[in-house]
This record gives sequence, C-alpha cells and structure tokens, in this order.
Amino acid sequence: MVLWPMGTRAVGIAKDDSDADEPAEAEVPCSLSTVKLVMTQINFTVAIDFTASNGNPSQSTSLHYMNPYQMNAYALALKAVGEIIQDYDSDKMFPALGFGAKLPPDGRVSHEFPLNGNIENPYCNGIEGILEAYHQSLKTVQLYGPTNFAPVVNHVARYAAAVQDGSQYFVLLIITDGVISDMSQTKEAIVNAAKLPMSIIIVGVGQAEFDAMVELDGDDIRISSRGKLAERDIVQDVLAEIPDQFISYMKSRGIKPNPAPPPYTPPGHTHHTQI
Repeated sequence: MVLWPMGTRAVGIAKDDSDADEPAEAEVPCSLSTVKLVMTQINFTVAIDFTASNGNPSQSTSLHYMNPYQMNAYALALKAVGEIIQDYDSDKMFPALGFGAKLPPDGRVSHEFPLNGNIENPYCNGIEGILEAYHQSLKTVQLYGPTNFAPVVNHVARYAAAVQDGSQYFVLLIITDGVISDMSQTKEAIVNAAKLPMSIIIVGVGQAEFDAMVELDGDDIRISSRGKLAERDIVQDVLAEIPDQFISYMKSRGIKPNPAPPPYTPPGHTHHTQI
C-alpha cells in the first residue's frame, strides 16, 4: 500500500495581545480566515468517489458527466471547497486520490489511487490541477465499486499517527454521492482517527440518501465502533468547524500553540519597537 505526503501550510491560533507574556489558551476562538501563524502545519488531501452509482460518465445523467460547457457536480463541489482550502497551502500542491474504480491495465479495483496516475508524484498544482487530473482519470478508469471510505480515512490517519505533538494537523476532504458500503469499517477507522490530529470533511453530491453521512457526523450522537466511543467529533460537512476540531485536539493533549516568532531583522539592522 502506497503512502503519499500531503501539501502543508503553517497556520495557528490567534493570540490575545492583552496576555503577551503567556501562550494563548486553547479556547481562543479562531476560524480558517483569521487563524494566525504559530508553527502548526495544516495538511490537506482530497478523495473523490469513482463508483458506478454515480452513473456512466458518458451520459448526461451521470454526476461525473463531462459537459464541455459547464462543470459537473463533482467539479463544482471540488472548486467550491478547494478554493478555500488552497489558501491554506503554501505551495498549492495537492495529492488527490480516487476510490472505487477499476484501474488499467489489469482492471484491479482500488480505493486509494492517484488521480494523475503517477504513484511516484501524485501532486496536483492547485485546484485547477486537481480538476485536470480528475478529468483525465475519468477517461482512463472504469467506475465500479463498492463505496469504501475506510481506506482513504486510514490512509490519512497513518500520517496523523506519526505526528501527535501539535506541530501538524491533517484534513481529509471526501466528495461522494453518499452511498457508503463499508459503514462498519468506516466507523472503526473514524473512531481510531478521533484520537489523532485529524479532521474529515464529507461533501455529498447528487440526490442519493445521505443518512449514512449524517450518522458519521457526531454532533448529536458520538460515533462508536465495537463498543468504543470516538474520543471527539472529527467528521463534518462544513469547513467552519475545522478550527474547533483543531482546538479540541490541542486541548485533549494539553498542547498550547507556540507564540509567533519575532519579526525578522536583517543583519546590521536594529529592530525598533514603536511605543
């Protein structure tokens, strides 16, 4: 099984200037648009559903239909969420995965394949690069199934498990038509991931039933697997809750954000502070 590193950007939590001598407490409010630099890397990856339940891409009724005049449902969802996400990645290079398709040349089914077809270098240049790789994948793979989330969740979790000191936080974006086949395995993967520095955003497209995705969102009832309750809620359908999930992890581990480094002063210059 292949593991690929994810794009990163250093972000963190705004610190109250009135308490300049102490690190900011974890309950300081923050959002994706107001987060300040404090030496935590936010790592993003994208996973797109290539299962047959989306319909034949050559037909206009398919969620993957490539209309030359307008974006399909997946492209619209990716662009809407991705254009926000890419602002938090310094080099705008994203590894993007697909799941639920038969791959050439032997027709094996994969639930974590690189959209650009390059195992050695699965990075896509910005959201436009992901869209290009997505469109190319539709021309080369065969939509199949089943719709398994657990492999991509575990894929990101393996990275998150290696860095639990607060220096990095991982976000997985899954875009799907909503029909989940491996619910029990996905629940187990999420419960295991809930103790890691990780969040999952699930975006549903099409008219399928999304009850299963609601079940994975632990806002009302905390998700559990094999009698084990998730340590915290890490699954959402909106970006707005990611900062709170980040803070909840930091609080659960007793990690306080590092203060921002002092302003850079070139050699031979004296830094003057205005009073």
